[in-house]
Amino acid sequence: MILPLVLFAATLPSTPALGIEAARCRPHEPGPAILVTVEGLKDRTGNLRAEVYPAVEGDFLADDNVLVAQGKTFRRTVIPVPPTGPAQLCLRVPSVGAYALSVVHARSGGHGFSLLHDGIGFGSNPRLGHAKPAADQARVVAHAGITPTTVVMNYRSGLFSFAPLKR
Repeated sequence: MILPLVLFAATLPSTPALGIEAARCRPHEPGPAILVTVEGLKDRTGNLRAEVYPAVEGDFLADDNVLVAQGKTFRRTVIPVPPTGPAQLCLRVPSVGAYALSVVHARSGGHGFSLLHDGIGFGSNPRLGHAKPAADQARVVAHAGITPTTVVMNYRSGLFSFAPLKR
């Protein structure tokens, strides 16, 4: 079932600090971890938030509290958008394998998601349009070391659709 982007953004309760410690990459740690380079930012304000979920329908973008209570993978990292240079986030993952990845550009710096102002991107950079992608479309496979991936941000480009910025 495909949910409208409006619904998934408005119905995800969350505990902002959940998953942050588990996701924290440490210097000289060999992995497995996912290093996300974020491209296509609308501006250099606010925060970037990357989250890793099981690459399974029903778990992707599910409530973080429920996933953790069920012993499922959930990781989150939040950084201020750097004023210049590449925007990169590192997320440690529990093991080698497939995960679903989302990245939010919270331009106001808050924890939520504003359909009007914020940007969103996913692993493998699926086309968004009017609905959230399926878990397999947002998939990133973590290897034994540090796995690099690039996520292109999408911003509102119509009444309810999202797309990368036209530059």
